Amino acid sequence: MSLAEHLTELRSRLLKCTLAVLVLGAAALVFAKPIFGVLMKPVLDALPAEGRSLVYTSGIEELNVLMKVGVYCGIFLTTPVILMQIWGFVSPGLYPDERRYAGPFVFLGSSAFLAGALFCYFAVLPSMFKFLLNDEEGLAISQRLDVGRLRADDALRFLRIGDAERAGLLAKDASTALKADGLGQMPEATRAPSESVELAARLDGLGRLVDAAADGFGVPARSVLRQTVEKRAEAVEAYAKEDYGASAKAMDEAASLLAGVAPTRAEELSGLWRLEKELALGKARHVAAAWTKPMLTMNEQLSLVLLLLLSFGVIFELPLVMALLGLVGIVKSGWLMKYQRHAFVVCLIAAAILTPTGDVVNLSLMAGPMLLCYEMGVLAVWLIERRRGKQEAETSITPTTGA
Repeated sequence: MSLAEHLTELRSRLLKCTLAVLVLGAAALVFAKPIFGVLMKPVLDALPAEGRSLVYTSGIEELNVLMKVGVYCGIFLTTPVILMQIWGFVSPGLYPDERRYAGPFVFLGSSAFLAGALFCYFAVLPSMFKFLLNDEEGLAISQRLDVGRLRADDALRFLRIGDAERAGLLAKDASTALKADGLGQMPEATRAPSESVELAARLDGLGRLVDAAADGFGVPARSVLRQTVEKRAEAVEAYAKEDYGASAKAMDEAASLLAGVAPTRAEELSGLWRLEKELALGKARHVAAAWTKPMLTMNEQLSLVLLLLLSFGVIFELPLVMALLGLVGIVKSGWLMKYQRHAFVVCLIAAAILTPTGDVVNLSLMAGPMLLCYEMGVLAVWLIERRRGKQEAETSITPTTGA
C-alpha cells in the first residue's frame, strides 16, 4: 500500500479504538462511584483513622472525577480491542506463519497490562502513600499515647470500683512506659506553643480522676470532693482567661485536695494525677510535632493513581511491544544489547520522574520491573530472530534438495 493508504487504514483503526473506549466508558459510568472507592482505597488506608476522607474544591469536581473514572475504565477495558487493531495494522508485514500469533498477542498483551496494574495497586501504591502521608515519628508517638491512655482508663476503672491499690500499680506501670518512650518530658522550645493543649488535656484528666474517686469512695468523701470540684472550676475559669499559670496551680491544688478523699491512698491518687499530667504533656508534644495534616482532593489523587496504574500497565507491555517490533524488523537484538546500558539509564530516569516519592523502595518498585521487562523484550527479539533465521535457512535449502 501507498503512504496515503497506510494513513487511511491507521485512521480507521484509531476510530474503532475511540468508539470502543466511548462505548465501554459509558457503560462503566454506571459503576463509577464504587470503582472510584476501590481506586482510592490505598490512599484512604494511608491516612489517619480519624481523617480518612477526600475533599472536592468545586461544585462539579465530583462529577468530573466520576467522568474521568468512566473514561479510564473504558481505556482499560478496551485494551484487547486496541491490541487487535495494532496487530491488524502490522500483520501485513509479517510472514504467513507469524500472522497466526494474533490470538496469543492479544491475550498476552491484555494479561500483561492487567498484571502491571495489579502490581502497582497492591505493591506500589500502599507503600508509596504510606511514605507520603505518614510521619513515622508522629505515628509512633500517637500509638504510644493511645496505649498510655488505655492503661490510664483501666487504672481509673479500678479506682471507680474501690480498688485503689490496683489502680496505683497500673498508673505506675503506665507512667514508667511513658518515660521510657520519652513522652513524660518535653523540650522547653516546644512547650510554649502547646501550653493551651497541655492544660486542656490536664483539665480533662483531672475531671476523669474526680469522677472515678467519687464512684470509688462514695458519700463519706463528698465534702472533700466538693472542694476539689470547686478548685477545678477555678482552674477552668483561669484557663478561659488564658491565665495558664494560675490554671495549672489551681489544678495541682485540686489534686492535693483529692488526695484527702482517702488519706491511706494518697500515694496512689498522686500517681494517677502524675500519669494524667504526663499524658497531657505527651499530647501537647504530639500536637506540636503534627502541625500539618493532609487534605487531599478527589481529582488530584485520582489523577495520580490512574497515572501510576497506566504507567505500570504500559511498562509490563514493553516485552510484547519489543517482540512486535522485532517481528516487523524495526529493531534488532544486537542493537538492543549494544545500547543496553543507555536503556538502563533511561529506565531509571523515567522511574524517578514517574515516582512521586524520593525513597529508594518506591523507586526500586518501578525501576526494577521496567528493567526486567526490557531484558525480557531483548530476549524475545533474540528468540524471534533465531527462529526466523532457521526458517530462512530451511527455505533456502529446500529447493536444492528437490533438485
